[in-house]
Amino acid sequence: MSATSAHPHPRRWAALLFISIAQLMVFLDSAVMNIALPSAQDALHFSDGGRQWVITAYGLAFGGLLILGGRLSDLLGRKRTFTIGLVGFALASALGGAATNLGVLLTARAGQGVFGALLAPSALALISLTFTNPKERAKAFGIFGAIATAGGALGLLLGGVLTQYLNWRWSMLVNIPIAVIGIIGAITVVHDIPTEGKHTRLDIPGAILATLGLVALVFGFAEAESRGWDSGLTITMLVASVLLLLAFVILEGKLTSPLLPLHILTERNRAGAYLSVGLAVISMFGMFLFLSYYLQLVKGYSPIETGVAFLPLAAAQAFGSMVIGTRLTGRMRPGLLMSGGYLVTAVGVLLLVLLREDSSYSLLAVAEIITGLGIGTAFMPSMSLGTHGVQPEYAGVASAMVGASQQVGGSVGTALLNTIAASSTATYLLSRAHGKADTNAALVHGFSTAYWWAVGFLVLSALISLLAVNAPGPSHHTTESSKVPEMAI
Repeated sequence: MSATSAHPHPRRWAALLFISIAQLMVFLDSAVMNIALPSAQDALHFSDGGRQWVITAYGLAFGGLLILGGRLSDLLGRKRTFTIGLVGFALASALGGAATNLGVLLTARAGQGVFGALLAPSALALISLTFTNPKERAKAFGIFGAIATAGGALGLLLGGVLTQYLNWRWSMLVNIPIAVIGIIGAITVVHDIPTEGKHTRLDIPGAILATLGLVALVFGFAEAESRGWDSGLTITMLVASVLLLLAFVILEGKLTSPLLPLHILTERNRAGAYLSVGLAVISMFGMFLFLSYYLQLVKGYSPIETGVAFLPLAAAQAFGSMVIGTRLTGRMRPGLLMSGGYLVTAVGVLLLVLLREDSSYSLLAVAEIITGLGIGTAFMPSMSLGTHGVQPEYAGVASAMVGASQQVGGSVGTALLNTIAASSTATYLLSRAHGKADTNAALVHGFSTAYWWAVGFLVLSALISLLAVNAPGPSHHTTESSKVPEMAI
């Protein structure tokens, strides 16, 4: 009988609170830093190219090391790697807050990415292994999903407040007290599930191939955004990522103790969850980016006003995950719930196509609420399915795949949709070269074009969820729950 079985840990809900708070730090960090970047650039006197690397350094380390971080959590223990990740993230944040030049800041951002890649899959695996009762699991992932999906929006508000009323350094230093709270919780109430140490060797060649492949992929899309899709470096990185990841898959299929067992990817429910989340995140990252531009460049909002403007989205995401998603999980199978959530999200993003330079905030707020309710509802079962049917000793690496799909989707969304918007804006201006060209109207036209693409990705996410995810509803799981621990051994 597995340790995941009969006796749930009595302090599991307190543990969930601390795990969620710690995970919030990871989601907040990127959004907060985006708002603080102009002030940091002015204070440390670095170029626009350096500004891009402040974001890229984190993304490369985080995205590139997620699978390795997830596997290490399985081998070393999720509680241990969760605590190490928190300590490391706090130290890296302290270094960034004290940075005197760009080099130190980049080192700190890369350090945050490294320890974030250890922290994120450990957190998701701890929740997955702690909450095995279907009803409790739905509530736990509802809370976790609400924090995960709302963190970006809340980060924009926090970034504006810190930058405007304190200074940019607090965008890094704010992580320290959050990490301390998480460390206290990890030591006192977080309980790991022991697993049998059948696979104790770390697949070093696989780790190298996976890390280099993911780094090349994230870097390639980052370069596509700044240099263009026809850049030699962009093409080289994307081709290299395909070759490296293909070599990684071939290698993993031949090893008896792989870094990422291929059955993690081939089970249809997990595969559907990973793919649908990645496609949906393409749309969500693009939406955040363009709404930030729209509010600040077109409407003239300050950073704080922009953050406040995102609050309906954050609140709706939390409600969709914690209330709608949790309750509907007890009434319908996950594939239908995910598909419906993504379609509702698509309706919300479609409303953004209607935005014009003089549009009232009410239209934006309605679109945010619909979008938030949909994505919050869809992501809750998606995160739970990321570890569907996985043996406890592979929970960490399966959880890492959820994060990897989000990271890759975010990189693709930022690069692809930004390219589409910029191209559409340029075409709009060129078509009016002989008349009076309105820059704001051109920007809004470009954003609208990108939103149409975002809607398409969300519809595709819904279709994949409907066709690929065939896991039964909770009523079936309840009758079979006593069998799960034995099957997981």
